[in-house]
Amino acid sequence: MKHIFQGLFIVMLVFSCKQSEQTNEPATDTKTYEANWESLAKHTANPEWFHDSKLGIYFHWGVYSVPAFGSEWYPHHLYQERSEYVKFHEENYGKLETFGYHDFIPMFKAENFDAEDWADLFKTAGAKFAGPVAQHHDGFAMWDSEINPWNSADMGPKKDITGEIITALKNRGLKTMTSFHHARLRQRHNGDSSKWKTYNSHYAYHSDYHTSSDDEKLRKFYGNMPQAEFDQYWLDQINEVVDKYSPDMLWYDVWLNHIAEDKVQEMSAYFLNNGLKTGQEPVLVAKHSDLPKTMSILDLEQGGKKDVSESVWMTDITVSDKGSWCYTNGQVYKSPELLLRNMIDVWSKNGVVLLNVSPMADGTINKEQRDLLTNVGGWLDTYGEAVYGTRPFYKYGFGHAKATDSKHDGQSAKVEYTVGDVRYTVSKDKKTLYIFLLGKPTAGDNIVLKSFNDIKYGPYSPIKRIVELKSGKELKWEKSEQAYSFTVPDVEYSQLANVFKMELE
Repeated sequence: MKHIFQGLFIVMLVFSCKQSEQTNEPATDTKTYEANWESLAKHTANPEWFHDSKLGIYFHWGVYSVPAFGSEWYPHHLYQERSEYVKFHEENYGKLETFGYHDFIPMFKAENFDAEDWADLFKTAGAKFAGPVAQHHDGFAMWDSEINPWNSADMGPKKDITGEIITALKNRGLKTMTSFHHARLRQRHNGDSSKWKTYNSHYAYHSDYHTSSDDEKLRKFYGNMPQAEFDQYWLDQINEVVDKYSPDMLWYDVWLNHIAEDKVQEMSAYFLNNGLKTGQEPVLVAKHSDLPKTMSILDLEQGGKKDVSESVWMTDITVSDKGSWCYTNGQVYKSPELLLRNMIDVWSKNGVVLLNVSPMADGTINKEQRDLLTNVGGWLDTYGEAVYGTRPFYKYGFGHAKATDSKHDGQSAKVEYTVGDVRYTVSKDKKTLYIFLLGKPTAGDNIVLKSFNDIKYGPYSPIKRIVELKSGKELKWEKSEQAYSFTVPDVEYSQLANVFKMELE
């Protein structure tokens, strides 16, 4: 009998251990998202990798790069018969009735596109994630698609642009993204081509032009489709990209409010469930109120928050100072000073930057843009400790720069900062405070950290020392009831921005 009880005890113990093992298995083995907001709200919108990344790069490049005139909105303005676009088009390509926007596709050859070179450039620039505009408003897919007959693998370049660049990025250890803008493609104006009627539609309907075609293929390109059919077409293309390339991030350029809500929910669940299968930590990014903030990151175009944000956010900005997001002839670019200092302001306010570059139609990223990216990357090589993996301080900083409003909400991305403007970030353990001067200081200058005192926004713990980050040279510093201050040491400084490291006990 004794042996029987011993045997039963052993069986029960083994069974108990097995049950314990099963209980301790990762929740992701059985967790799935359903296509409703309640279920989707369980998703962690801001995984650690995204919060730490600070900088991503994407590119506006497609059929619209061929005319290189005006902007990536070339076909929208052309079919609205705006005079400057019509004049340019007729002088260079002929009448719109005979040479439509889709006739540019054979001219989009991308003969100089080199995914390995682009991935190297983006990594050199300091990006931690990158990827393509997979489809802009114009209806042309930049991947090898079985859903969209108008795609880069079957036409134009005859290359899987998205597949090649994502593979190259993953091979270099970068996270990947794809952006989608095609929610605007469908014609929603009921044939009324007046300006405001076509605002939510990329193409104006016109009986003389291809936008009115009932041809099965052309109507897909020009968005001449009924709502239900279009919504499914919109969804199927995104799911195809998720299936084929498993990007870490999906980024949306508004107008999701014009897609059926159940399709947006299906898209979100499909993407997040794919992340569970692949072991990724997926991120959804959208503008305005297009996705609930419980499960997505808010993006502010060409601007940013005016103060420190409790939640992580993103801004998408472009390298061009005047002109388009895509390459246009005569394009003018921002200076490294303007670009980087505005990026530092974003980082100090708990933001992540998505920087756009503008390749030429043949796949060339020109020297001006390469030099700009290299300048930013070189600075980050030196001072990246103060950027990657950091968090915002109580107060983002202070200074004399005038923060102008952005038309896309918040603050413009083109504020002119100087050495008199100060920004802060802190390490995750709050043992290090980084002080940015948005310009080049002079040795001997006395930098007074306004509002930085023990009454308002003092350090988390006593200061051990303050050093210039690049050289490691220790600074003389003082504290009063009103403010902390330090003297700028005689070392070599950057023309772009400089960082001082306050080490805390």
